Amino acid sequence: MGKSDNSPVHDATIRRYKRNLREEVDGVALYQMLGRSTKDPSLQKLFQNLEETESKHVDLWVKKLREAGQEIPNYGPSVRSRVIGFIAARFGVASVATMVSKFESNAFTMYDDQPEAVAEGLEQDERSHARLFQVLASAEKPNVSNIASLEGRHRSFSGNAIRAAVLGANDGLVANLSWVRGVAGASSNNAVVAVAGLAGLLAGAISMALGEWISVRSSSEAYERQIAIEADELLEFPEEERQELVMIYQSKGLSEEEALVAADRILENPDLALDTLVREELNVNASDLGSPFVAAISSFVLFAVGAVLPVIPWLITSGSIALVTSIILGGCGLFILGSAVTLWTGLNPVFSGLRMLFFGLVASGITYGIGSVIGIWLDIG
Repeated sequence: MGKSDNSPVHDATIRRYKRNLREEVDGVALYQMLGRSTKDPSLQKLFQNLEETESKHVDLWVKKLREAGQEIPNYGPSVRSRVIGFIAARFGVASVATMVSKFESNAFTMYDDQPEAVAEGLEQDERSHARLFQVLASAEKPNVSNIASLEGRHRSFSGNAIRAAVLGANDGLVANLSWVRGVAGASSNNAVVAVAGLAGLLAGAISMALGEWISVRSSSEAYERQIAIEADELLEFPEEERQELVMIYQSKGLSEEEALVAADRILENPDLALDTLVREELNVNASDLGSPFVAAISSFVLFAVGAVLPVIPWLITSGSIALVTSIILGGCGLFILGSAVTLWTGLNPVFSGLRMLFFGLVASGITYGIGSVIGIWLDIG
C-alpha cells in the first residue's frame, strides 16, 4: 500500500520546503537592503549577484511546493533582517558585516542533507556566501581590495561597536534594577530609593567609563611601544626589515623577485615602510587604536541609558506604584535587549528576550528579598 499525501513524511517535507522558502525570501530582502545601503558600485554589484542567487533558490522551493499541490506562502523579511537593514542604511554595510557573517554561517550546512538542494548546487552557494561575509567582517584580507576597503571606510561604527552598545546598556539595566529593588525592599522612603537609584546609575557609569578608558589607553600604549620598537629596528637594521617584508610578501603568494621589488619600493618611503611593517608584522593599524575618551564617554552613556529605566518611576511617583512601574520598565528593557542580542547569536528573539527577562527579574528579586530582610533587621523606615 502506497503512502498517502497526508503521511507524516510528506508533511515533514512540506514544512521543510516552506522553511527553506522563508529563509531564502529573507535572504533576498536582506541583500536588497544591503545593496541600497552602499554607494560603492562594486559592492552594489556584489549584493545584486547575491540577491539573484537567492532568488533562484526561492524559485526552486516555489516550484517544489507547487509540484506538491501547496499554496505559496507570502513571506516577508524577518524582524532580524529589517533591523540589520535599518542599521546598515544609517551606519554603512561594515556596521552589520559581523551580524550578517553570523547569519550566513548558521546557513552554512542547511542544505547538506537535502537532496533536492544538493542536486541544484544550493549547498555550494550557501558556503560561498558564508565565506564572502567572513571576508566582509574581517580587516585582514589585503588580497580582496574592494571588500577590505569597506572596513577602512566605516570602522568608526562597526558591528562589534553595536554589540558593545547593547551589552553596555544591558549591564546598566540589570545592575541598577537589582540595586533599586534591593533598596526598595529595605526602605519605603521614596526619596531614599530615588537617590540610591541615581547614585547607582552614576557610580556604575563612572566605573564603566574609567575601566574602558584604562583598557583602551593601556592597549594604545602597548601598541605605541611596539610601533616605536619597529621604528628603531627599521632605522638600525634596514636590511633585516627588508628581508622580513620579502618573506611576508612571499607568504602571500608573490615570487621572490616580485617580493623583492615590492619591498624595495616600500622602503623608499620610511613612513610607508613603518606603516606596512606595523600592519604586516604586528597586525596593528594606527586607525584601530581608538580614543580612550570616546570609549569612556560611550561606556558612560550606554550604561546610563540602561540604568535610568528602573529609576524613572521613583522620580515621578512613589510606593507600590513606583515599584511595579519600575519592574515593568526594567522588564521591557530586559526583553528588548535580550532580543537584540539575537542579531549575533541567531537564536529566536522571543526566546532570548524571555530568557534575559527571567534572569534579570530573578536577580532583582533576590536583591529585593535581601533588602527586605536587612530593612527589617535594621528597622529602616
